[in-house]
Amino acid sequence: MDREYTREIEKIEAVLNGYLPAFPNDAWYGRIFPGLDLKPEWPENLIKPGRDLLKRGGKRWRPLLAHLLCRTLGGGDTALPLLPLIELSHTASLIHDDLEDNSGERRGQPAIHLLYGSDTAINSGSFLYFLPFVSLEIWEGKPEEKNKLWQLWAQHLRFLHLGQSMDIAWHRDPAFVPSIDEYMLMCGLKTGYLARFAALLGVEAARIALKTTVSASVAALNQELALSLGEAAKKLGIGFQILDDVKNLSTGIAGKKHGDDVVEGKKSLPVILYLQGKDGCHAFVQRCFTAAREGGADVPEVKEFIDVLTRAGVLVEAERQGKALISEAKTAFSALSTADDREGRLLAGLTELLI
Repeated sequence: MDREYTREIEKIEAVLNGYLPAFPNDAWYGRIFPGLDLKPEWPENLIKPGRDLLKRGGKRWRPLLAHLLCRTLGGGDTALPLLPLIELSHTASLIHDDLEDNSGERRGQPAIHLLYGSDTAINSGSFLYFLPFVSLEIWEGKPEEKNKLWQLWAQHLRFLHLGQSMDIAWHRDPAFVPSIDEYMLMCGLKTGYLARFAALLGVEAARIALKTTVSASVAALNQELALSLGEAAKKLGIGFQILDDVKNLSTGIAGKKHGDDVVEGKKSLPVILYLQGKDGCHAFVQRCFTAAREGGADVPEVKEFIDVLTRAGVLVEAERQGKALISEAKTAFSALSTADDREGRLLAGLTELLI
């Protein structure tokens, strides 16, 4: 099955590479900057940082989710040309996130703002939010269909930035500890809503491809299906983020420094679980966060912090909760297909890749 995923991801990569080419040609310039007579070097520091980060890899599970959902629902490759709306926006958020968190690494190499400067990182990151609109401009959809997808994108990106603002505020206030419900809300906004958009994009692209004229009751059922799959995708996103946070504090994440969430002072689910109902733990957490912020991920307090959380069992509990959310998403996606349905099997199996 891995080979089948590779085949679909290669399609996605080909689309993404067309928006951030290593050697832009006249057609690219005309599509992205119509009416301008540009020297080739002028846009270089605009597109090079994003291309750099994109070339470092990534799971691509969000665009793959949209693509496989569309195919499972009978829409073929209709969603494929629209996938930059998902992945280029995600790439933009990573550039800005690393700058906001003062992160040192991303995907095994120095963070973009360290390589290119904060000014270029901010500008190129912002450009990546606007660049994928070209996919809507050239997409062969009706104006009202394009408008609906634009509205969905804009709405979900507003939610994403609200979640990021909550996360920033929390790690800036050492004394504040969010509740589990508050954490799940933040995580749903920051990570889950882009996955939700991916699901809605996949469903909408399939609906458009099928060009079905339906009664009001069936249309309502289709909308209900879209919202249900959107919620499943949001759970998938939250579960993915929880497992990512657990890995940061346990085995470490490939391409990131082990324990850099401690340096950031991140109130992740394992930390919140540890702090709940325990007298005296806040002082310990703050001591470790302060030492890590001042000395980096290699200070002994980082290892001490991870060891204490491991013995407390909160890493195992957080992992359990993350996997439970992903399992719920898998159930929802599995209901769309039969055992001999290739696209449906790939869609359901996508959750296993994240675990």
